[in-house]
Amino acid sequence: MAELPHNLLAGRRVLVTGAARGLGLVFAKTIAKAGGRVVLADVLLDQAQREAAALRDAGFDVQAQAVDLLDPSSIESCATEASRLLGGLDGLVNNAAITNSGGRDAHELDVETWDRVMDVNVRGTWLMSRACHAALKASGRGAIVNLASDTALWGPPKLLAYTSSKGAVVSLTRSLSREWGGDHVTVNAVAPGLTLVEATEYVPAARHQFYLEGRAIPREQQAADVCGAVLFALSGLSRFVTGQLLAVNGGFVMH
Repeated sequence: MAELPHNLLAGRRVLVTGAARGLGLVFAKTIAKAGGRVVLADVLLDQAQREAAALRDAGFDVQAQAVDLLDPSSIESCATEASRLLGGLDGLVNNAAITNSGGRDAHELDVETWDRVMDVNVRGTWLMSRACHAALKASGRGAIVNLASDTALWGPPKLLAYTSSKGAVVSLTRSLSREWGGDHVTVNAVAPGLTLVEATEYVPAARHQFYLEGRAIPREQQAADVCGAVLFALSGLSRFVTGQLLAVNGGFVMH
């Protein structure tokens, strides 16, 4: 990933969900390195606390907070505590999601899995955004970054619940951007392609090869590749950009 200005997010207070590992952890580290103050929120609290402690030892202002996106009260508590810990919020990265719907076609997919994916990925994104809205509005430069997926742009088979949930996140992004634009809160979505992180370990080798062969930039996608778009959307560089979807996938899907 290209070198980013160390002060791009200087003083910004950012909550990142799903930040104990994978893309969320990489986002949190990059935000901290760009001068931001960060709360790592995750259902895996012990892991989030270990990562936050390691970042504090390295000199960064990072703390951890528990959140369960299946529990509306947990979401409210997380948003309130993150705002208290940071003295307000300037940014929210809705990264947390589940992907356990792969490998089953529309007939094999069960209702319980569909509902769980939708509750975490869509309802959780909505409720966390709503819970953080007042603090982001008070900031005067609030920014929400929702993690979508390029699967919503090309529709892979046997990934119906996840793909549908990420399409809903794109639509949610557009609606919230119009509702909250007058509050000076921007709401944008970033759609990564297939990225080499823990959450994609289940993906068959053939799908990785399919992406590799279809990209304009013919290499595997790394977590760091997505960070520039997220930092841009959180920064002062994007204050007149809202309701947009940026596909970050090496040109596999051109949106």
